[in-house]
Formats: sequence, C-alpha cells, structure tokens
Amino acid sequence: MGVIEETDVEQVTLALLDAANDRDPVVQEQVRKSILTLGNQQPDKVLSMCQDYLLKHPKLVVGHRVVILQTIELVVKSRIDDISYPKIKSVIQLASDEMTKSKEVVPEWQQAASNILVAVGNKYINDIMEEILGKFRPGVLPHFFVVQTLANLSDSNVYGMVPFLNAIMGTMLPMLGMTKQDNMKWVFSSALCHFSESILEYLANLDKAPDPTVRKDTFSSEIYSAYDILFNSWIQSRESKLRLTVAEALGSMSHLMAHDKLEEQLPKLLPTVLGLYKKNSEHYIISKSLSQILEASVNMGSRVLETQIDGLLVALHQQICSPMDFSNPPTVKNHNEVLRCFTILANTFPDRLMVFVLQRLENSNERNRMGSLAVLRHLINSSTSIMETKRLLILVSIRQPLADHSNKVKKRVVQVISAMAHHGYLELEGGDLLVRFIIQHCALPDTYHRPPDPEEVTNEALRSMCDNTLHLFTTTVGRLTDVLWPMLLCYLTPNQYANATTPLCKSLILLANKKQTAQEPNFIIDFNAQGSSLPSQYILMIRLLVNAAFPFRCRGHGAPSLSLLHAISPNIHPKAEPLWENEIPKLVNYLEESTEDSLDKKKWEETLLQLLSKTLAAIDDSQWTGQLAVEATRYLPTYNNALEEKSFLYRCIGVILQQCYNKELVRKQLQEILIGTRHNDAIERTGVAMGIGLCASSHLDGTLEKLEEFGKSDAFRKASGIFGLLKDKNDVDVEKMKSTLILCYGYVALHAPEDKLLTRIDSDILHNISKNFNTKDLTMKLSLIHSVGLIAKAISKSVRKQGYLFSRKQELMGVMMDFIKAEPTDVMRTPVRYLVLTTCANLINLDPPLTENENFDLLKTCLNGVYGLPTVDTPDKAKDEEALDPQQREVLYSDTFTALHELLRNVLARDLSPDGLQSVFKHIESWLSSGQDHERERAVKTTAELLQFYLDNLRVKNLVTFHNLGALVGRLAPRCTDPNPEVRRAAIDCVYRLMYIQLRYEGFSLDYKDDSVEGLLDVREKLSNPDNTVLYKTCSELTKIISKRLPQQQLSTLLFMLYDGLVDSQSNCSRASSVILNTLLKNRGAGLQDLVPEMLEVLHNRLQVIGEEQVKVAIGQSILILATQHLQTVVNTLVAYPLPYDSWSCEMWIALGADSTLALQIMEMIIEKLNVMVPYVDKKESMLRPGLTKVATSQPLAMTCALREMMLNGQSADAVAYLFPKLFSALLVRLGSSVGVQLPKDLNSNSIISDRKTTNKINVANFDVCGVAVEALRILLGRAQLDAVMKPLDQEGAWDKMKDPQQHTTGVTLLSRAMAKHAGPRLPSIVESLCPSLCNIYECQRITVTAFFSELLNHHVVTELMILDMLMNNMMERITDTCGTVRMLAVRGLGNIAVGSPEKVNKYAKELLAAMSSGMEENDDPGKLITLEAMSGMSKILIYLDQKNVHLLVVYIFMKIKPFLENENDEIRCASIMLLGNLSKFGSGEPVFKDQIHNVLVSLLLHLSDPNPQVVKACKYAMRICAPVIGSEQISAMFQNHLLEEKGLHHGEFINDLTKYLIQDFPGMLNFYHITVIQFFKSNWAEIRASAAMFIGFLLGNLPDEHFSHMNMGSVTKGLVMLLQDPDPLVRGKAAEAMGHFH
Repeated sequence: MGVIEETDVEQVTLALLDAANDRDPVVQEQVRKSILTLGNQQPDKVLSMCQDYLLKHPKLVVGHRVVILQTIELVVKSRIDDISYPKIKSVIQLASDEMTKSKEVVPEWQQAASNILVAVGNKYINDIMEEILGKFRPGVLPHFFVVQTLANLSDSNVYGMVPFLNAIMGTMLPMLGMTKQDNMKWVFSSALCHFSESILEYLANLDKAPDPTVRKDTFSSEIYSAYDILFNSWIQSRESKLRLTVAEALGSMSHLMAHDKLEEQLPKLLPTVLGLYKKNSEHYIISKSLSQILEASVNMGSRVLETQIDGLLVALHQQICSPMDFSNPPTVKNHNEVLRCFTILANTFPDRLMVFVLQRLENSNERNRMGSLAVLRHLINSSTSIMETKRLLILVSIRQPLADHSNKVKKRVVQVISAMAHHGYLELEGGDLLVRFIIQHCALPDTYHRPPDPEEVTNEALRSMCDNTLHLFTTTVGRLTDVLWPMLLCYLTPNQYANATTPLCKSLILLANKKQTAQEPNFIIDFNAQGSSLPSQYILMIRLLVNAAFPFRCRGHGAPSLSLLHAISPNIHPKAEPLWENEIPKLVNYLEESTEDSLDKKKWEETLLQLLSKTLAAIDDSQWTGQLAVEATRYLPTYNNALEEKSFLYRCIGVILQQCYNKELVRKQLQEILIGTRHNDAIERTGVAMGIGLCASSHLDGTLEKLEEFGKSDAFRKASGIFGLLKDKNDVDVEKMKSTLILCYGYVALHAPEDKLLTRIDSDILHNISKNFNTKDLTMKLSLIHSVGLIAKAISKSVRKQGYLFSRKQELMGVMMDFIKAEPTDVMRTPVRYLVLTTCANLINLDPPLTENENFDLLKTCLNGVYGLPTVDTPDKAKDEEALDPQQREVLYSDTFTALHELLRNVLARDLSPDGLQSVFKHIESWLSSGQDHERERAVKTTAELLQFYLDNLRVKNLVTFHNLGALVGRLAPRCTDPNPEVRRAAIDCVYRLMYIQLRYEGFSLDYKDDSVEGLLDVREKLSNPDNTVLYKTCSELTKIISKRLPQQQLSTLLFMLYDGLVDSQSNCSRASSVILNTLLKNRGAGLQDLVPEMLEVLHNRLQVIGEEQVKVAIGQSILILATQHLQTVVNTLVAYPLPYDSWSCEMWIALGADSTLALQIMEMIIEKLNVMVPYVDKKESMLRPGLTKVATSQPLAMTCALREMMLNGQSADAVAYLFPKLFSALLVRLGSSVGVQLPKDLNSNSIISDRKTTNKINVANFDVCGVAVEALRILLGRAQLDAVMKPLDQEGAWDKMKDPQQHTTGVTLLSRAMAKHAGPRLPSIVESLCPSLCNIYECQRITVTAFFSELLNHHVVTELMILDMLMNNMMERITDTCGTVRMLAVRGLGNIAVGSPEKVNKYAKELLAAMSSGMEENDDPGKLITLEAMSGMSKILIYLDQKNVHLLVVYIFMKIKPFLENENDEIRCASIMLLGNLSKFGSGEPVFKDQIHNVLVSLLLHLSDPNPQVVKACKYAMRICAPVIGSEQISAMFQNHLLEEKGLHHGEFINDLTKYLIQDFPGMLNFYHITVIQFFKSNWAEIRASAAMFIGFLLGNLPDEHFSHMNMGSVTKGLVMLLQDPDPLVRGKAAEAMGHFH
C-alpha cells in the first residue's frame, strides 16, 4: 500500500479517534463511518490504533470510550475472517479488560465491551471461553457483565456454547447461593433463561448440531438445583424486575426439569406464578412463563395439573378481562399468551373449561363478559374438533349476553356469532336468534354525541360491523343460504328494523340471484305455508314501494328496495316480472345519479305511483288487486310515526282502488280509511284526501256517497265517541275532521272525470263545503282555500271543452278576500295568503267576469296584503313554536309572490288593453316610490312581469293609441337610477317592454327588432354598476331612446310625471335647479369676469352641503362653462386655493378635465410653468444640526396637484394623449426633484382664501411632496390607457420605490422598463423632452433621467425608433459626471446596450471597453457599485464583441477580475465569476488563457457550494462556458451535462467524478490543485471549507498509487486534522468523511 505514508494514515486515524465524541451527532456518525471505512481496509492497523488509544487515555470520558469500542465491534463483525489471529487474541484481551476494569457496573461502557466479545465469539468461541472462564472462577462472584456476556453468547452462537453449558452451570450453581445483590440475581436468572432457551433450540435441531449425543437429562439435575434457589428464594424478591426475570427463567427451565421433579413442584409452582400477577403491572412475561409451564406439564402427561385447574382458570380469566391497548404492544402480547394457555387447557380439560367459560358468561359485568366472549371466540376458532360436541350448549349460553346493553359487549358478541357462523352453529336450533341479533344492530340509530372515551364503541361502528357481518354471512358462508332465505324477508316490514333495510335488501338480492341462477326450487316462496311467519307478498310490495318513495332515508334504502322488488318479482306476481325487468333498472339508475337535493320529490312520487298503476294493469287480476287494497289499508298504522310515508301509502291505496272493480270492496276500504285517519295531523289529512281523490277518478259516485255518509255520521256529532277508542290521542277535534273532509272534496273534484264533474260541483261538492265558510279555525281555513283552489282548477280544465257559468264565483272570491284581510299585516307565518292567491288565480279564469269594483277590491286587497310584508330575512318575534325557520319562510315568500303574479296575469288576461293595464298598474303605482327598498323592488318586478305578459299576449287587430305610455314611462324611467340594483334592472326591463308594446301598437310585426330599443339591453348591463356617473350617463342614453320612440302627444304627460319624480323618496332629483343654473351660465356667463372668483367660492361652498352625486356633476358643468369663458382667471383662482386641496377643491379641478380642449390649454400652461419654476430651496433646518434640508416651493406643488386632479377626469383623455410626452417628461423630472423634499412650514401663506390660511392638520399629515408627483404620474399612465405599463409597476411596488430616496433609481428603472416594453412608440418624443434635464444644475433630476435612459438601452425598441445614438452619446457624457450615482447609472446604461441592441456593440466597441475598464478601476466608489456595474456590463458586451476587438485585452481583464473572486460582497463575487465565464470564449486556443482558467478552476468548483444561490448559478454558467477551454473532453462534457441552470446538482457525486477525470487528464497539475485546495481550508465560508475537505477526500480516494508522489500528504493530513476541529459541524463532518479515504 505504502503510497499513503503509514504515518499519514495513523495521523488521520488518530485525529478521527480524537473526534469520535464530537458534540454534533451528524459529525459523530460521519467520524464513525470513516474510522469504520479505514478499519475495513486495514482492520489490523485500525484495531491496533483503537487499542493503543484506549490504553493511552485511561481517563477518557465514558461516551468517548463507548464510541471507540463500538467501532471495534463493527470492524470485527464485518472483517472477522480477515483479522490476524494474534490481533483477535489482543482484541479479546482488551475487551475483557475494558469490561471488567471497573468493579462498579457502568452499563453503556461494559455493554460495548461485552458486545465485542460476543462478536468475536461467533467464530472464536474457544478463545473467548478461555478468557471469560478465567474471570468466572468457582467460589468467587463474577463481574455482572461476565455473566451477561455468557448469556448473550448462548443466544448468538447456540452450537458453540451448549457444549460448555454443563461446565458453566456447574461453576455457577454454588455462586447462586452466595449472591446477595439484586442485580447479580437478575443477571444469573437472565443467563439461566438464555441457557435454557439455547439448550431447547439445540435439542430441537440435533440433526445440525456438532454433538448429537446431547440429551435433555444431561442438564436436568443442574437445572433443578438452579430452580430450587430461584423458586424458593429469589422469586420472593421485592424488586419486580427481578421477579419477572425469575418467572421468565422458570418458564424456560420447566421444559428441562426431570418429569418427576416438575410433577412434584407443580402444586407450588403454579400458584406462585399466578400470584405474580397481583405483584407486577407487566403481565406478559408471567403469561408467557405460565404457558411454557403448562405446555411442559401437558407434554409429560401431568396428573397433578388437574388439581390446579380451578385456580388457573380464575387467574387466566382475570387476565383475559383486562383491557387490551393496541398502542401498548405488551398488553396485546399478554392477551395472545393468555389465549394460548386456554388452548392448551382446552385440549386437555375440555369439559371443565367449557363449564367455566359458559358460567362466566352469565356474569353481567362488562369486562367480565368481554373476556369470556374473547375466550369463547378463540376456542370456537382454534379447537374445532373439541368444540363440536359443545355446540348446542354454547347456543343456549350465548343468549344471556345477547341482551347486554353495552356496545363493547355487543361488539364481542358479533365477533363470536361470526365465528359460530363459520363453524356451523347457525343452522342449529336457536341460530335464528343470532341472525336476529345481527339485524337488530344493523338497525341501530346514530349516536348523536361523540363519546369522550376512545375505547367506546359507537352505534355507527357497531352497526357498520353488523352490516359487514350480514354481508359475509350472505357471500362467504355457503351453508347459511337456506337459513337466511327467505327468513330475512321477515325483517323488512316491522318498523323497528327500518334502519337495517339497506343491508337486508342487499343480502336478499344476493340470495335471490344465487337461488334463481341455480334454479333452486325454494327460490319461489310459499307465503301461505303452515307456520310461516313471513309477511305476505302484498305487504312486501307495499313496504318496498313506500321505501322507494323516500329513497334517501334510513341510510339510502330507496335504490336497494327497488332492486329487491326486481329480484323477487316472480314471488310478488309472475306477471309483474317482465314489466319490472324493463322499468325498475331505469328507476334505480336515476336514483343513483341523484342526490337528496337534486331529486324532484313530486315527480319521483308520481313516477312510483305510475309504476304501481302499470303493475296492477299488467297483473290484471281483480281478486289480487282487492287483496292488495285490503292489506295495504291494514298496514297503514305501521306508519303512525312516519306521516310522510303514511301519506304516500294513502296515495298508493288510491291508485290501487282505481284499478279495483269490486264496488263493495272499494266502499269498505274508503270507510276503513276515513274511520282510521288521525285527523289531527296536517300531513295525514292531505294524504287521505289525495288518496280518496285518486280513488274518485274511477269511482266518483261511490266516493261522493261515502264522503257524504261520513259527513253525516255519528263521528261528527260526538267527536270523541267511537274515535276515542280507535285513537291514541284522546279527542279528535271536529274542525280537524271537517278539514279532512273539505280537502277530500277538493281532490275528488281535481281527479273526477271531466265529463262528470260540472254536474256535481254545486250539488255534491260545494254544497258540502260552503257550510264552513265562516269558520275562524286556521286549519279549516287553509283546507277551504286549498279545496276551493283545486275545484277552480278542476272546473277550468273541464271548461276548456264546454262553456259553463260558475254562479258561485263571486261568493267564493268574497270568502277568499275575507280570509286575506284577516291576516296580520306585519308578518307571514301561515300559507293562507299563498293559498288564497292561488285559488283566486284559478277562480278568475272562470266566467262570469268580475265587475270593476270587485276587480278593484280584489287587486287592492291582494297587493296590500302582500307588498306590505317585511323582507324575508326580517326576524320573526313570535313565540318559538309559531315562528317559521328561515328556510321555510323563504319558500313561503317565494310561493306567495309566484302566486300573486299568476293572479295578476290572469286578471290582465281578462282585459288585455291599455285600460286593462292601467287598472292593474294604478294599484302598483304608489308602491313604486315607497321609501322601503324591498317594496319598490316588489312593485317594479311585478310591473316587469306584467308588461312581458302583455307583450307576449298582445294581438293588435286595429291601430289603437297606447295612450298611457307617457304616464308609464314617466313613472318607471326615474327608477332606472334607483339605489337598489334589482329595481334598476327591472325598471329598464319595463321601459324596454313598453317601447316594444308601443312599436306593436304602431303596427310593427311580432319579430321586429328596433336597434335603438335593443340599445336598452346594453344600458341594462351598465346599470349593474352602481356608480352614479355611469347611472346618469346610462340615464341619458335611456332618455335618448325614449325620446326617439315616444310619440309627440305623449311628451307632455311624460314631463309632468317626471316633475313628480323630482320629489321621489329616493333623492336623485335636485337636478332640475342645477340644469336651469347651467343654462343661464351658458347664455349669460361671458360678462361675469369680475365675479368669477366669488362664484367659484360659492360653488365651492355649495359642494360641501350637497349629498346628491348627480347634482355635484351638474355643478361641475357650471365650473366648466365658466372656464370656457374666463380661463386664466379660473386657473389662477383655483391654483391659489389652500394646500392640500380639500375634496371640494379637488372636485372643481376634476370638473375642468371634463372638456378636453379646455383641459389641453390648462395643462400646457402648467407644464410651461413647471419647467421654469424653482422646485425647492435648500434651507438650514436648525442652528444645531449641520446640513441643509430641501423644502418645496408651493406653486409648482399646487400645479402638480392640479394636474393630478384634472387627469382624474376621464374626459381629459384626448388632451392627455396629445400632451403625453410633455406631461410625462415634466412629471418625471418633477418626481426627481421631489424625492426627499419637505413641505414648507408656512404652506399657505399666499393662499387667496383668507379664512383658510390655517391648514387642516390631519390632511397635511398625509400630504407628501413626492407622493403627489408619483400619484400624478400614475394617473397620467392610467389616463393615457397604459394599463399594460401600470400593471407590472403595481405588482413590483415600483411607486413606493420611486418615493424612497434609497430605492428611487430602482423605481425609475422599473418605470422605464415598463415604458419600453408597453409604450415604445411614445419614447422618441419623451427622450427628446428629457434630454435638456441631463445638463441641469439639479443633481437629483440628472439621476432620475439617467436612470430612465439607462434602462431604455436594455430594450431593442430604442434601435427600432432610431434613438440609440442619442441615448449612447448622453451616457458617454455622463461617464464623467461629478455625481457618483450618475456615473454608475451611465456605466449600467452602456452595458445595457448588449441586451437591448447587441448588433450595435461592435460599433461602440472602443468606447464601451474603455468605459468598462475605467469603471473597474474607479477610485471614488465606496460601495464598489461602479465596479460591480462595470463587471456586469463587461460581461454583457463580451458576448457580442468580435474576437479582434477583445483579443489583446483578455489576460489583462482576467488579471483585473481575479482579486474579486473571493470578495466578501456576494454581488461582486457573482459579477466577477460571470465576467470570467464570458471572457473565456475569447481565450480558446490561447495556452496562456488555459493556464489562467486552471488557475481559477478550483475556486469555481468550490464556489459551487457558495452560500449565495446567485453565486452558485454564476459558477455553473462560467464553468459551462469555460468547459471547451479546459482541455479535457470528459470534463467539458461533465460541465455541460450536470451544471444546468435550474437543475439541482448532487455535489458530492459531481466532485467525485470530476477528480477521477482531473487525475486522468492532468496528472501534472495535481500538485498545483491540491495545494490550491488546501489554501481554501482557511476560507471565510464554512460551506467552502467543507467543499475543500470533500474535494481532497475524493482526490485521495480516486488517486492511483503511482500519482501519490505529486501529493504533499503532510500538508493534506495537517489541514484535515485542523478542519476536524472547525467550529462548524458541516466542516467537521466533511473533514471526517475525507479522512475515510486515507487507504
């Protein structure tokens, strides 16, 4: 090996050993790895050094010693076959000494030493034994760890150790008696346990053992002697850890004891071990020991065991009852060991065990039961043959726990039932009870609170377990098929199992399909079999249909119920099968695609009733249908607690009776239904009525007779009487019974055959209802209204076919009106209004028509009864039981308004003419100007609906004048600016519809579209914007359209209506006065010059008190009119208002922006002034502080504010567009001269308004000189529609940067960039306007403009616009500016040409190189900013310069860069590395340059791990560019492939591969490289030092022997040893890793 000097390896190993206890765990781990690596290479050498180190440092801290000992162990483990025998001997010696050096027990240290001995013992057992037995002498207590080592050796090398065990135990036995200390007793017990286990393993594998003659009795006597001491003395110890270990040992030893001895000991041994349960909290070891003892006893056929069985069972049962905690593995292991004990006993004493367990089941204590059930389940599953005879006994005994109330117990019961099912118990008598138990628990309700105890079993969890169990019974336990079929059907119909319907159906479907597929005869069920408890096919069908009607209840039982009907269809009726085959799958599909919210309930119920009807038609068997009717009626009470279901069943019965031709049976069923109804419930009343109505469609006469008979029956005379017996509520209210009857008549009318209805209306139907019209009872009222509505609907359906005068129409209308008037006006809690409106809407359609007065009353009553209601979200102050919940209220409101509109449409339809419209509209009119938003909204929406209806149904026969158009438009148009957006939109709809009605009256066709009227649709869109300026602009568009379409004769009406509109409750009508004022000003304003300031002041004051936005707009127009006439005066007056301008002054300036010609003149005046006025003055702030403060002059400030406000007016856009370059330049320069400028103390000393010289403090606090300029500039861009420029500026926070003196140039750069990208064409004139400012005396302005120009050069647009030369010349001049910042920006600008216009770089090559070179040498450059710019600039231009321009300068520039590579400043490092990369392409083929690159290569490689990510990027870039120059194809390829910009780099692998290529391609440079790397060991950056260490490590690791002559190993070793003590753990870790390569 000799290439790395031995001394170097030693030095390194020594350093690593020193560092082995490093405080950083990661470093410590790396040090270990490296020692181990070296150890694996030179095991003898490293082991020697570890030994020497321990010997030389006897006082080493324990932790340090341990690490070194562990390292020795690892080296031995991995290289035991390669270590020389003498070395093995000395390692044994060392470990043995380390282990026993201290008489005290020091576990960590001595364990580490012991582990070495165990590791060596795997191969050199004899040498180990020789050493250890030397320290294990008869009569002398050995060291704790000597015994521990023997124990561990017996584990790890069974075959090597067992032959020594006899001798060891022989020496050990006398020691046991001498042992006084618990820890020694513990270690001896533990050793005996290990020895016994080893012997048992040896005996179990004798075929592989070295000495097959070893037998169990070889050890019996020693084991027994040891047992004697352990059992009779030590197990009584107070120390629980010792007791447990002794118990564990006794368990293992019991197998090795002589049979007679064990038999003799059992009566003492078992009770003692069982006694340990009470003394120790950890039970697993005791149970494990117990199971070993029991196994040993059973194996030898012990007789004594039987005498111990009672105690054993009690103790084991106690254990099995203690709760298992899955997060605590020992409790789970203990549970399994205890079950193992039960299995051992079950095989020997099955009867005793069974009697015991079943007796214990009777004890109702929760834990006790759970334990017994666990044992029972285990035995059913594990001891099948023994349990065979006990099955009936178990079935009887399980009954008691079935009744337990605890869910935890129930969970165990379910597990036992599941086991029983798999072992054939459920087919036996009594098995059905267990099935019922499972189904009962599939039907559990939800637990409504979360249990606090995590062990608790919720109803949901138990239910889900039972669902799964039932499913398993059906699918995996084949023998159960005939137990479950058809028995499970019994559970479908009783209500208590409702929640189990879904799993039951699923199982039944599986069973039915299985039977049908196999064509088993018992698929067809005999429902009438003797003793059958099955529900009839009729009840099954009814139950499943009703389930389907409420598909999402009971855990979604709808689809499964339908699917089951389908599956058992032959059992219901053979003729139903083909129909259902076709229909049911579609329904199930539909359900599966719906959700509870998306399902249309009404439509779904109708679909099911149709299915029922079709089914009966298909079966076509009168007797069957009759029986179905009888059973369905009988089934009604089942649903007494589920009224919606009951209501649906009534409808089903109605449908069944329709198909029933036995009149007597029909009457009988109707009687049953009416007698049995619980009339007190609204849902049930409606359900009965609907059912009876359906029945009437086939049996009108019979049904009416039955109803009349019922109405006269005793029931009504004495409402308690017979009903009392049938009802569960004591008294039935007569009103409620009458309500049922009234509803029945309504539904009978609705369903009666049309040809028979009209003859029956008066005599049979209304006659029986009208007696109750004067009722005060709400229930009856609602029923009456509902019923009358249904009758009206029925009549109007019949009337279509035959004329009919409904004589009682007026009477019924009157009754309805009384009902509505009786309702409270301030709240809606009942559906009375909704039902009345619906009923009236139906009645209105019938003849005779109402008189005018009746019509008037009807509309007034209905509208007042509905419009005046509070909003839907107004809280109801009623008592809780009366108030509706918000959802109910919302539905009721929506239904009520829908019904109102339906009524009004029907009224209008009776007289569809302008007069008819007016007669309805006059009732709505007053609500249009209500002060309440919601009332206006209701009125205008109703109007819109009615006008649409009018338009849709208008048929113009001859040309009529639409004489109320003006009146309607006048009322509705002002609403288009209503504050409520809903009102606005509806109002526009009204006007739109009115215009089209007018067009129709003018004779245009139905489909004619008028462009101007269609324009209203755009207007409608704009109205969603609540901004008043938009609203009024929209309003004027609206007015144009109206005036275009409005006939001349209507105009005056319109105006009068609009005058009324001025006093509207919504104050947007003070417009008129302002309009008049403006008209006067227009005509007479020219001669008012002297009064202008005063007038402006008056307007200024007025603005403060007017709240109306629109009127303010009009005042703005006044100011505009004045300015048109007296420009200079208005401007001078307003400029002199106090600063900061108050909001009213601002509004006045904004108004001036409204006329673009005017705005243009004003802006030009201001720009001119801004360019010549002094922007600020330097004042000494105080006598005490040195230096001057910039203080703003007030006039330019005021003018900047004025510009800002004017440009806020959208109308100024044209002026802004025309003046944009001048405005932009003026404001940019203004911005430059505002940065860091203070407000003057006497801000308003020359203000014209005398009483406002004092300024508002708060406003001034927010007033900022620079802020004004920035805002003005921002508004300018917005007004010039340069949103694309503003967007990036807003995102990058450029505006704040412009205001900040520190970041001002960054902000301006961002502005310039955005302008170049998004506003290129505007630049030439801006640049021209800005040039003069570059020679300005104000440094701040020069900085701003240079920054702006500098960034422009970054963009090609300047070349395209031919302003490149101008910009370049300006930059060249600025290179010598007196201000450093300007010079820096100029250098930056020159560099930017390479980005913006690379094709021009060579044109300016000479100037650029000169500028950059001088920039790199700049002396007056405190922050090295100019240097940095020069380097970055040089980098950029190099990319494009021709070889001839740079050739001679390469090495010169390179030498200038080199010092910057290690600069502290990240940016400079970054720039210099980038520049170096860019230079390299000019150096290819130059030997001098190649040397230079190799010179800095190490630096670049190490900076790949630079702490700054930008520097890392720069290094990757430079190395990719330099790659071809280096002179190695492999390295070049590596750089190109791995050093990609965005890709991560596996640094270690990269350097490792690279060193291989460096060695291969540049062996001559190795000396230079490694010396350069060593210099970086002293770098300031920890990352770089760590990289340097890693570099050296890989270099050494990859270096072939012949190259070692190039290396100065002394320096390397010294350097790494130094780094191993570095303060940074990263560095120490890498140094340790590098040291691992010294081999």
